[in-house]
Amino acid sequence: MWIKICGIREIASAQIAVQAGADAIGLNFFERSPRVVAPAIAAEIVTALKGAVEPVGVFVNHSVAEVREICHQCGLRTVQLHGDEPPEQVAELSADFRVIRAFRAGPEGLGALARQLATLRGLGTVPWACLVDAQVEGSYGGTGQLAPWEIVRRDYVLAEWPPLILAGGLRPENVAEGVRVVNPWGVDVAGGVEAAVACKDATLVRKFVVNARGISEHR
Repeated sequence: MWIKICGIREIASAQIAVQAGADAIGLNFFERSPRVVAPAIAAEIVTALKGAVEPVGVFVNHSVAEVREICHQCGLRTVQLHGDEPPEQVAELSADFRVIRAFRAGPEGLGALARQLATLRGLGTVPWACLVDAQVEGSYGGTGQLAPWEIVRRDYVLAEWPPLILAGGLRPENVAEGVRVVNPWGVDVAGGVEAAVACKDATLVRKFVVNARGISEHR
């Protein structure tokens, strides 16, 4: 089970994720997010990690040039596109980075995801992984709302599509059930392991990792 702790803004929180056994941290560069981190601070965090976990740059409707510049500054090789980026941009960045393509799932299902993946195949590429979050009007993520697990399980073609990362409203007390229902390759959490907005809690992070890994190993 691949586990990402997202919304890291300081070295102390990154170290909490490392000590808990997470695989990756998310560095959010979306200016309207309460968990936004300046590229200079993100670079310091990446340097302090010394490769202990994978740092992932989270972008929302940034240009290709902006993504490349920030990734170069911070030493990032994995990017998460969490906005309305067109398939052509996903394909262009996939030539140089591992791309996690985020989608927001609502009652209508994952048809938009299926169509974009088909377009990307036509462009000769697929994302490294797909992250499915909750669909909340006017928001790109980080809302704490649960993704529709049953719909994701029904619509996500695990055998043919990129590895699935489940996000949206996950917490230590519900992540095991989310993994049981959806059977994702990985999970992603931000607010569910915070004592306050953007303030990661070591006990919650540790419980989240233990519960996600425990149900995964049992399965």
